[in-house]
Amino acid sequence: MGLFSRKDTELLPEMPAIVPRAGGAARRWLGRTLLRLSGWRLEGEFPHHRQMVLAAAPHTSNWDFVIAMFVIMALGVRVSYMMKKEAFFWPFGALFMKLGGIPIDRKAATDVVEQVTQWYRDHEKVWVVITPEGTRAKVSRWKTGFLRIADSAQVPVCLVAWDYPSKTMHIGPVWPVSGDYEADLASIREYICTRYTGQNPENQ
Repeated sequence: MGLFSRKDTELLPEMPAIVPRAGGAARRWLGRTLLRLSGWRLEGEFPHHRQMVLAAAPHTSNWDFVIAMFVIMALGVRVSYMMKKEAFFWPFGALFMKLGGIPIDRKAATDVVEQVTQWYRDHEKVWVVITPEGTRAKVSRWKTGFLRIADSAQVPVCLVAWDYPSKTMHIGPVWPVSGDYEADLASIREYICTRYTGQNPENQ
């Protein structure tokens, strides 16, 4: 189901209170305007979960982040992402936190999975976006970290995909994970890569 079109971004529905929210009417208007001007549209529907992992692919360009920000602003949702703890210094630390940054201490005794899991425990509403490739450059294999985090935190995995030929960001489905990380990763990669094309397909 298309949530909005190029002609009428006002068809975007209000997100339910159960999901993490951010920004006000002005921010949503700006996001919808930027989407309309860029020619991008959204298809699918975010599931109504307070907590989940968003697995976003194929990640092949810096523009992926820009388009994703337009969508986040347009929907008025709060999406979290991992950042090195060292980046959270004054005066930028408060800004990064406000924008959804999760400070990760790579020198801590607990690994990244446990740190993000604790973030879920400490916050009632959390959507964490992770790119399985880990980089926009070409890689031979995707990383299972997002599946390990979802398993540890006991939250669902929702797929998000950029498709540049159609200028469409696709939301969903919620993927039925089995606990076999490698098998789940292979099926998710096949699903995304046979349907959607990044800006730089040679890196996909």
